Amino acid sequence: MAKSTGALKTQPLTLTQEFILMLLNEETGYFHQVAGWNLNCAVVGAALGELSLRSRIDTDMESLFLVDRTETGNSALDPILKEIADEPVQRNTQYWIEKLAPRAESILDSVLDNLVDQRILEHHEGDFWTLAPSVWHTDQTSDSQEGAPGEFIKTRINKAIFLNEIPDPRDIIIICLVNTCDVLRFIFQLDEAAEKRIEFLCKMDLIGRAIAEAVGQSIVAPSLRRPSLTKPIPAVSLRDLVFNRELREGRLPAGFANLAKKYGPVFELRLPFRQNIIFLVGLKTNEWAQRMGRVFLRSKEYFEEVDRAYGVSRSMHSVDGADHFRFRKSLKPAYSPKTLTNRLDDVYDLTRAHMASWDVGSTMPAQVMLRPLLNAQSSPLLASIDTQDEIVDALKYKVRVLNVGIMKMMPRFMLKTPGMRRWAKVTQKIVDRMQSTHTAAQRVGMHEDVVDAYLALHATDPQFLPESDLSLPLGAILMTAMYMGDQVGFALYWLLQNPELYERVTAEADALWAEGDPREDDLSLDRIDVTHRVLMEALRMSPIAPFSMRTVMNTCVVEGFELPVGAQLVIAQTATHYSEEVFPDPWTFDIERYAPPRNEHLSRGYAPFGLGTHSCLGSRWANLHMAINLLMLTHHFKIELARPYKRLPMDPYPSQSPSNKLKFRLAELRHEIRV
Repeated sequence: MAKSTGALKTQPLTLTQEFILMLLNEETGYFHQVAGWNLNCAVVGAALGELSLRSRIDTDMESLFLVDRTETGNSALDPILKEIADEPVQRNTQYWIEKLAPRAESILDSVLDNLVDQRILEHHEGDFWTLAPSVWHTDQTSDSQEGAPGEFIKTRINKAIFLNEIPDPRDIIIICLVNTCDVLRFIFQLDEAAEKRIEFLCKMDLIGRAIAEAVGQSIVAPSLRRPSLTKPIPAVSLRDLVFNRELREGRLPAGFANLAKKYGPVFELRLPFRQNIIFLVGLKTNEWAQRMGRVFLRSKEYFEEVDRAYGVSRSMHSVDGADHFRFRKSLKPAYSPKTLTNRLDDVYDLTRAHMASWDVGSTMPAQVMLRPLLNAQSSPLLASIDTQDEIVDALKYKVRVLNVGIMKMMPRFMLKTPGMRRWAKVTQKIVDRMQSTHTAAQRVGMHEDVVDAYLALHATDPQFLPESDLSLPLGAILMTAMYMGDQVGFALYWLLQNPELYERVTAEADALWAEGDPREDDLSLDRIDVTHRVLMEALRMSPIAPFSMRTVMNTCVVEGFELPVGAQLVIAQTATHYSEEVFPDPWTFDIERYAPPRNEHLSRGYAPFGLGTHSCLGSRWANLHMAINLLMLTHHFKIELARPYKRLPMDPYPSQSPSNKLKFRLAELRHEIRV
């Protein structure tokens, strides 16, 4: 099925690609739920079906045999074909499906990447996929009988089932496979007649029937769905906790990495008067969390207390699946880097206005210096209001809520103290002001911001996001200043510990501002290469979000350890930042890690913005915004550490942040600050 329509050009789709498109659920941004082993078997079945259609193999109910070992030129199919060709003994289809099932994930990755490259699918942060806008446009405007690639396959299957059209062999194989996965009932409304028609279609083609039956037999094999023997989860000794220097000093990623060296990728922390906590640490567990977390884990339990403190029934952070994806799709434009670059003049003006209030020669703690600097920009940019007079109290409120509700570092009554009641009122006043300044008349001619995005979602579907649930998402906007301010503080510390890099970043900044404020094109990666890699390395060595917390909702096995329903998990995704296998010499600040040929960040071992569906939605905005601030700081000031530091002083909770012991001195004004 070759197609060319305006901007959309695609190559003929393989059976595997069409099978994946059949499973895609636009509402959730992922596939209709098929258990991991079942999906693996079906994906391999689709690959074998494609090889059969290309006359490379043939199959019957008893055996699968080679017809032609000539390569297809398809990177997903040729390794499978080679393995079949090299097998000295003739095997049946079920044997090959079960033998090749472990390869399904690489096949799936290859198929998804190819569909994105062909602009049939669009990839979203958090590993969500939807049909690309160009596909929807083609589907709506094309007069072709085929329509858009993503919908065409479903149209063909629909006609075969409901209009009694005779399908070709590839469609029969797809119907057989999707039916074996028990997904057709989620795609179409099936009545008794339709189910009988599906049963009939699945018997029409011998190849499709053989593959589907082999997949079905593999799916029901209980010994393959879950290992019969799993390993006991080791418990961390109190001594190893107490004498773990990195944990004591707040360097959580390094501390978790040290524990993993002794206890392995899965270990348990047993605490008095609390449920045991299981830790997942390592590259393999990161890969598992990225791919399978959406199936087995949920975030609801960890954010319930936060939702309750803000008086909401739920939030984007506490929901999963289709609802979480809907939140992300609605907010994605507001957090895009393009939204930031459209307002560069505002960014520069707001930054300089705040810097002008600083006294040259003064010394400031990192938090005191940089959180207000970032808030001076983020509140106007994201919410179109100024919160400088209230931000300290608002952050105190959110930090206390996180320490009580998520970290469980404080008892619940700490949410009811006089200070908390005072801070809660300040936060609510800010939220009220956000809403009152975002009426239709007041927003005419204004740049759309994150508050606009939330209020638009509320207006579009007040049942999905009722007015009563707006206080937390709007209040959470204020945390941007804390997270980005702290991360810029870490980056500045590492720069000052590496004078040669400090000079290179300063040179980049001076070159950018040599002829006035830089424009969007000036901020390309080649112009801010050193600054960008300095931030990447600072995010590796000192990530502000070193772990994620989840609850197991479906029993699963990770690295040979069974995680039972209800288990509390800590996914220590940044522990790999201090793994020798992922980042050689991990304690050295080395920005060459991120340049060819090393490219050490191109695995799931680099995860400063989290993993899976709840990874940071605004990571690309944040990277660019932090780079601009680091460049402006070095352009306008010569900055020094207030004193020598052997180790970076840190506060670990509720997020990693520079402690107030870390102080910077504004030694010199290098370039005039024009306000």
